[in-house]
Amino acid sequence: MSPVSKGHSASTPSKPALVAGRDFADSKSPDNVKGEQEDSQARPQFDKSSPKRFVNRELSWLAFNTRVLEEATNLKHPLLERVHFLSISAANLDEFYMVRVAGLRGQVEAGITTPSQDGLSPSEQLDLVNRCAGELVAAQQLCWAQLSQEMRDNGIAVVNAEELDEQDRSWLATYFQSNIYPVLTPLAIDPAHPFPFIPNKSFALALQMRHASEGRQMIALLPIPNQLDRFVQIPTLSQQDKVLPQARYIALETLITLFLDHLFPGYEVITHSAFRVLRDSDIEVEEEAEDLVRFFETALKRRRRGHVIRLKVEHTMPDGLKIFIASHLEVPQQDVVVVDGLLGLDRTVDLVDRTDNPSLKFKPFDARFPERIREHGGDCFAAIRDKDILVHHPYESFDVVVQFIQQAAADPDVVAIKQTLYRTSEKSSVVGALIEAAEAGKSVTALIELKARFDEAANIKWARDMERAGVQVVYGFMELKTHAKVSLIVRRESNRLRTYVHFGTGNYHPVTAKVYTDLSLFSADPALGRDAAILFNYITGYAEPTHFEKIVIAPMNMRSHLLGLIDAEIAHAKAGRPATIWAKLNALVDPAIIDALYAASNEGVNIELVVRGICCLLPGVPGMSENICVKSTIGRFLEHSRIVCFGNGASLPSPEARVYISSADWMPRNFDRRVESLIPIENETVHQQILDQIMVAMLMDKAQSWFMQPDGSYNRVMESEAVSDAFSAHNYFMNNPSLSGRGEAVKWDIPPQIVS
Repeated sequence: MSPVSKGHSASTPSKPALVAGRDFADSKSPDNVKGEQEDSQARPQFDKSSPKRFVNRELSWLAFNTRVLEEATNLKHPLLERVHFLSISAANLDEFYMVRVAGLRGQVEAGITTPSQDGLSPSEQLDLVNRCAGELVAAQQLCWAQLSQEMRDNGIAVVNAEELDEQDRSWLATYFQSNIYPVLTPLAIDPAHPFPFIPNKSFALALQMRHASEGRQMIALLPIPNQLDRFVQIPTLSQQDKVLPQARYIALETLITLFLDHLFPGYEVITHSAFRVLRDSDIEVEEEAEDLVRFFETALKRRRRGHVIRLKVEHTMPDGLKIFIASHLEVPQQDVVVVDGLLGLDRTVDLVDRTDNPSLKFKPFDARFPERIREHGGDCFAAIRDKDILVHHPYESFDVVVQFIQQAAADPDVVAIKQTLYRTSEKSSVVGALIEAAEAGKSVTALIELKARFDEAANIKWARDMERAGVQVVYGFMELKTHAKVSLIVRRESNRLRTYVHFGTGNYHPVTAKVYTDLSLFSADPALGRDAAILFNYITGYAEPTHFEKIVIAPMNMRSHLLGLIDAEIAHAKAGRPATIWAKLNALVDPAIIDALYAASNEGVNIELVVRGICCLLPGVPGMSENICVKSTIGRFLEHSRIVCFGNGASLPSPEARVYISSADWMPRNFDRRVESLIPIENETVHQQILDQIMVAMLMDKAQSWFMQPDGSYNRVMESEAVSDAFSAHNYFMNNPSLSGRGEAVKWDIPPQIVS
């Protein structure tokens, strides 16, 4: 059963009250304004060509990352999990600058003035981004100050130099000599010693020094390798008359400054401050690159030496030293960020990982293994033959996906395996199974996407390993990124070949599968098998398909197909039938889709969107989007699955609805520059699982949800409503088996607050 009464009979969840919207008066046409003046009851209109109908993509992303940071202050989360949210927010912001802001900077430097869809030029966007990011950095540091105090109250302290006694300093001196001193390289900066290269995301100490006897001054740098622990734990030695925290850590830069005399003997330190650099890390594929692997190996080296896009310095750094460093790194002053706090907040996750205190972390959660597969003796193929299965990660184990591939590798009746790999782990069981299958003589094809940002190096390594084992490795298209997640297994059964397929919304990555919510569809539907085979032929042989029986593919026709489905809902609304669209996405940016949703809203189509991150659509604006509600759910798990549901003339949820899962967000890059898949859900149980169980629960969530306002801001559910018993989709999924994976004897719990 589902969280609503059986049979798709729930009513659409009600929308939260929305605040007054953005003022569109200045974007209306003169005729519309005149008409409204003549008739105060006239329906408000908006200028369909006005850029004000869109939210800026970059600012929307910063708003999302602010919501992530807000989870670090959410007292419903355990303390160390809040520290983890802080580290995620900091890491997100680093990547944003390394890629998105680097792109904006490149446009500005190239003299590009073409506005974005919301009407802002690259320079205007850059100014706004830097201002908002500055506020976010300040909020992160304030959050760290609060969390570090709470950690002290709970026996975990990041100490400063003044808190160390002689025993501590003695132990740290030994540690420094053994574990840090050998890898440090002190560098004087003068005409004979040029300014050194500081790697991306690395930090260094800048020092002004004076020779003790000669009195001459010099500037020196001390690069700090990323390979060193960010925080060093100080053992709790025998202390009298002292109550010490159970765990004490010292930041690496603080530790090093205690022993600068070891590195610069004969010099007196006048001042020292740390700084950290972020470099341009995007890679543009050159069409003329003859060897894609060789190109990416070279490009990865270039990435490590990309232009500095952001320089963060400690607030103690003197202005003269700050100018000196910025000039040598060729960083304009507006890109120098003064930080009053800890540099490299992304590494605070190390404190979470190294602290063994279960009471300060989320209660451990063990993913379920689908009972239906167990009831078939662990035989994935038998269970899938019986009926389609939808696995909901991380609530259900990623081991199902691994077992599916491993069983195929070991099965003598399996003749061929085809697999896309966008991201995978350092030690990938899926890759290991493909290698095993190839070594066993099976025909194995692996599509390795080298353009998976920040995973290129790992993918190159796996490609080399698989090629050596006999796997047929291909790299997809030069101009397209293959983002579809597909496995195809061909098995000989009863003197004929049967095809089994897996379509996923996430990556074949067992680590991220523990925290990303994603869907894995397993099916033996012959039509889906034929479609998957055509898709692989397209990727491997550039054989452009003329027809798919069921699936929809980008860049061919996914946008047009979705637009057609939206138009169909408009037609239902005009005919007086129920018209509803539900969608769950990571990002909504595409202007054509947004305009189609606005048009649908104006015709009376009810639209409920769960958009975790970037959303360039404005909901609840009179005359434009009053029938659209947008929410963002952020919590213990990262919402990553993409689901699209259309009422098809019936109220949702309904057996008549058209339901899809997808690898694609609604962004121009997904529709135009990626190979993506949109998979129709036709099996009755899986259909009900996605629509009645997953989507209804997501729409009903209040515990972890933010609602987008007509002005583009986000409001969390009022604190008075967000009490401890507020419905949490994450908690619900952790405690209830999925419909298609449950066994015959598994009991289904229905939370009373969401039963219609």
